[in-house]
This record gives sequence, structure tokens and C-alpha cells, in this order.
Amino acid sequence: MKPEETIDFHLRWLWQKIMRLYNVEAAKFTGTMSVGYILLNIDKEGTPSTKLGPKMGIESRSLTRTLKTMEEKGLISRTQSENDGRLVLIHLTEEGKKYRDTSREVVLRLNAYLQSNIEPEKLKTFFEVATQMNELLEEKTIFSDKKMRTR
Repeated sequence: MKPEETIDFHLRWLWQKIMRLYNVEAAKFTGTMSVGYILLNIDKEGTPSTKLGPKMGIESRSLTRTLKTMEEKGLISRTQSENDGRLVLIHLTEEGKKYRDTSREVVLRLNAYLQSNIEPEKLKTFFEVATQMNELLEEKTIFSDKKMRTR
């Protein structure tokens, strides 16, 4: 099977292009795509740092390093939860809110561009297939025995 005939090739190829586009835009504001995604995933009431990684698919070490950099740049602050002293909540600073607004605008512009250039029915199918793939991969049974499992 040629790489172009595999699903993961196309997903990786597409994601690399999106990452490059986002990183080029983020660099204009001395940021990265990862910083933008983190900013977009912090709630107004604060978000536990332990929930950010799994929510965005970022490894703990990378997240810790990125959060430290964001704190040094004045984009976030950390506070202990009043309800649970073990929890550290991440909050956006005023500067972080500005960067989040910029990140949101970039994401919306990319999505608007793609949506205006791809037929709605094809997008609907894309989302359905992506959702189904995600559900199948969530089962984590594909490699549990020597035979490939099918439904």
C-alpha cells in the first residue's frame, strides 16, 4: 500500500499544513500554535492544569514547559483552587485574553475559508467520518489480538 492510500497519511498531511498556517500567524505575535490552543481552552473561571493536556492531546512535559513560558510572558497566572488545595487553576491575564481573541480570530478565519470553499454536504460527511474514526480508535481494541477486528 502506498502512503497516499492510507488514512493516516492524509490526516497527517492535512494537520501539518494547518499547523504551519497557525504557526506562521502565531509568530506574528511571538506565539505558537500550542500557545494559541491553550489560550482557547482556558475557561473564564480558570482551568485545572491537569485537564488541559488530555483535552488538547498535549503531553504533560510539553504542557508544563509551555505553561511556564506563558506565565513568564504574562499571558496566564496560576492559583490554587479554593475547593481543592491540590488543584492548580490556570487563568488568563488581560494580555492573555488579547492573545486568545487573536487566536480565536485566526481559527475562525481558517474555518470560514474552508467552509466557503467546500460544499456543505462534503463537510458534513467529513465530520461524520472523523467522528466515527475517533469513536473506533477510542475503543483501543484494534491491536488487542493478531487478527484485525471489524464490526
